[in-house]
Amino acid sequence: MLTTEERADIAGRLATAERDRTPIGPLTAAFADIDVVDAYEIQLLNIRNRLAAGARVVGHKVGLSSKAMQQMMGVDEPDYGHLLADMAVSEDEPIPAARYCFPRVEVEVGFVLGADLPGEDCTEADVLAATEAVAPSIELIDSRITDWKIKLEDTISDNASSAGFVLGKERVKPGDIDLRGIDATLHRNGELIAEGRSDAVLGDPVIAVAWLARKVASFGVRLKAGDIVLPGSCTRAIDVRPGDSFHADFSGLGSVSLQFV
Repeated sequence: MLTTEERADIAGRLATAERDRTPIGPLTAAFADIDVVDAYEIQLLNIRNRLAAGARVVGHKVGLSSKAMQQMMGVDEPDYGHLLADMAVSEDEPIPAARYCFPRVEVEVGFVLGADLPGEDCTEADVLAATEAVAPSIELIDSRITDWKIKLEDTISDNASSAGFVLGKERVKPGDIDLRGIDATLHRNGELIAEGRSDAVLGDPVIAVAWLARKVASFGVRLKAGDIVLPGSCTRAIDVRPGDSFHADFSGLGSVSLQFV
């Protein structure tokens, strides 16, 4: 494990990289002793600093929720990051791609909680009971690590590579849709570029939300009414280029768009 000073140093490096859009080398190469506990503490250091500066947590995202990504990273469970109010982007306002280091988009079934979730003992039934609605969403991910050359500890430290998110206008109650059978397609500039299904997320995105509630509880955090949870992508991540226009369709759930300049 790292020292308190090393964790603070890494958190500062990541914060500067995000602010100035100047990516840094892999943390796992520079700090051979870094582990997952270090990484979550580094993430929390930067989240606390942002909260102290006026930011507000509005939810969480789950990463590494597909078996393929877990195998690639050599892990057997997902990871998570925080969603802050200033990370919300709009369908109606194009986003400068230059605001980010190496932006990518992912297609997700977003969960909007209508009630608090339990902590360590949260079940899938608890998630369904507490979910006010699901919504079409696109997550904007980014890496402050050069060229996405990341291992598990790199991405966790970097707030699970979070950068932004947008929810479409539609809302569907979880009891009115098969949450495991939502087909999703992503078009870039009118061309179909990715497709998948919601069960790519641990077999059922509800499982990912329940895992998240249990995981954050170990850090003294609870998922609360009004929170947004992004459980993981239905498709592979797609690189963003200046001028790209993305449109994601979800069977039975509606659509969401995101434009870049």
